Amino acid sequence: MLTPDEAEKAILDHMAPFLREDCPLEAAHGRVLRADVRADRDLPPFDRVTMDGYAVRTAVIAAGTRTFRIEGTQAAGMRALKLSPVEHACVEVMTGAVLPEGADAVVPFEQTTRDGDVVTLAAGVAPPAGFSIHRRRSDHAAGEVVVPAGRRISGREIAVAASVGASTLTVSAQPKIAVVVTGDELVEVDDAVGPHQIRRSNDHAVRAALIAAGFPRVERFHLRDLPSEIEHRLWHILAEYDAVLLTGGVSKGKFDFMPAALAAQGVREVFHGVAQRPGKPFWFGVTSHHKPVFALPGNPVSAYTCLHRYVLPALAHASGIVAPAPRLVALATPVNFAPPLAYLLPVRLGSGPHAELLATPDPSNTSGDFAGLIGTDGFVELPADRTAFPIGTVARYFAWV
Repeated sequence: MLTPDEAEKAILDHMAPFLREDCPLEAAHGRVLRADVRADRDLPPFDRVTMDGYAVRTAVIAAGTRTFRIEGTQAAGMRALKLSPVEHACVEVMTGAVLPEGADAVVPFEQTTRDGDVVTLAAGVAPPAGFSIHRRRSDHAAGEVVVPAGRRISGREIAVAASVGASTLTVSAQPKIAVVVTGDELVEVDDAVGPHQIRRSNDHAVRAALIAAGFPRVERFHLRDLPSEIEHRLWHILAEYDAVLLTGGVSKGKFDFMPAALAAQGVREVFHGVAQRPGKPFWFGVTSHHKPVFALPGNPVSAYTCLHRYVLPALAHASGIVAPAPRLVALATPVNFAPPLAYLLPVRLGSGPHAELLATPDPSNTSGDFAGLIGTDGFVELPADRTAFPIGTVARYFAWV
């Protein structure tokens, strides 16, 4: 049986990249960037004034000039004025304006006194060259990458793309995802429920998490424990969707038809079972067209945990997202459990006296206790190579979306 890390690697090794497509900038929020955005010109494209004041030559100040005559006003959006060669020349400038030609510093208004067109510097004011100036090309040169591929696009990336004229971005196509629950005991939320039945929750939870993670094209399905129905509907689902998530029917029971049904549809099993709790029966395979199929355990906590541990990272990988460094936290209380299974333990996050992230274990009552996850922030993964984890043990952390 695979360890969680081995299962994660096996999945990523079999995830084919999603297709690329071009997307208008105004529709790009939340998409995954697949091609670098480069500066179309120097940034900033000119020497930019950063304070309201007067543009001067520092050399004449150093030579003793303290009084200047205003030759004009330079506002943002105006073409650059040219400072005349006379020693006492200056130009009134506004924040964001192009620095007038010949000037090399800006004296802020509050460091001067003004009488008509005559400006006098306050005692001791002697700005260095470059003062209150944002130099051309000091941020980025033309052609430099300003937004690297592999990022999910937020307002920050959109602002930068807009500033360099990138009206269209190359992004990952959004995959169509099917979430399929199985079992005769399941009924929809608003249906009448018998004493022998339970309401569907896994597909609602999985769909909501997928959307929150940036995968909005999700549809839900319910298959009863009838081999003929599973065979017929599963064929259509596998043909139509880019990724398929099944919950239930993957254990060893008499009515756990999914592994055999998937094999009959030509889905190749990559692995079945991970040495972890919850979620030991987790199954993964690929179709002949390289579409991923994830079969999650039917217990709600198991399904939700496996979704975050394996499925969401796999979909992000296929979208081209550069994987972040593992997030680490320290245990706030000791934990003891019996191997040989890794423990995916729900926790609440807090901080310690040195601003370190602390994880307080908050396990659910059972793997069917979805309500037990309310109030938790995510889970830590404790390996199966030991039984005792004292306070301060550093563990890998996975956040719920």
